[in-house]
Amino acid sequence: MFFVSPFVEVFRYALQPIAPFTWFGLGITTLDVVATVRLCLILRQIREQLYKQHISTNSSKGVEEKSFVKSLTTTLTVVYGGEAVTAPLLGLPPSFMTSGVYPGLYATVQAIIEYLPTVPEPSASLELPLSVVDGFTRAFLLCNLIPPVVTNHTLPVIATSPWTLLVSSLVTANGGFFLTNLFSFLNPTPLALQTPPELQAYGWTTADLWCAPVITGLYALLTHAQPFWADAHSIIAQLLGGGQGANGVEAVDPEVARAVCAFLLATLFTGRTAKNFGLWKPFETAQTQVDGANQKAKTKTQ
Repeated sequence: MFFVSPFVEVFRYALQPIAPFTWFGLGITTLDVVATVRLCLILRQIREQLYKQHISTNSSKGVEEKSFVKSLTTTLTVVYGGEAVTAPLLGLPPSFMTSGVYPGLYATVQAIIEYLPTVPEPSASLELPLSVVDGFTRAFLLCNLIPPVVTNHTLPVIATSPWTLLVSSLVTANGGFFLTNLFSFLNPTPLALQTPPELQAYGWTTADLWCAPVITGLYALLTHAQPFWADAHSIIAQLLGGGQGANGVEAVDPEVARAVCAFLLATLFTGRTAKNFGLWKPFETAQTQVDGANQKAKTKTQ
């Protein structure tokens, strides 16, 4: 609880509807706005990086004129692409077909980000704190938005299926970026089919890919979202020697379980950022020097 209590409180604050949206009866929260700005910003950063790479190797050959419609379509594909795949398979209408509130929010923020003169380039000082933000937003998606679509389904065979829950999480969370990369939406050139990173060598190691079913599964395990997870929790408790009550192992409070997931995701994303920006190198260099000194000392004694 010492570690997760701050996460619980941050969630409680960030999930409160805020003005001016409440003036119009809209339940948009701080977390919604932060997640939208974060996504639109990072997509523009990626587009600009790909544009610079293309110019450096191919000059301006094949570059399309910038289009707000293309940028907005890219953003909406990232957000709703996975849901557009899973919702029909579950026999449900996608959320963007039943309400235009959040598509409108993404369109508004996209317009603001798109027409800013400049945006900061990705850097360690910028991405490290945003990695913690990503932990919160991803935890909300994987714990609060995706599981209820399955667990509240009218068909018991779907509502109680752990496999359906994990597959839905995997596809919904990653399908948008998969389609975006498949059709090269982020490239400055015309749309063309290409192999998404997830299908390339070692693409399965991508953290965003495997963390979706893992975190959703962990949340379901802790909260007993389905009978399978309640049984699995009891078995794990028995193997670890934990005591059980008359009704078996009790479920963890959903807020606490979500906070645990957010903590794990924030740690994962922070570590990935540190690795991507080379922040581990000083530690690796120091360890290499220690190993070298030990090897020299061992050679001398021999």
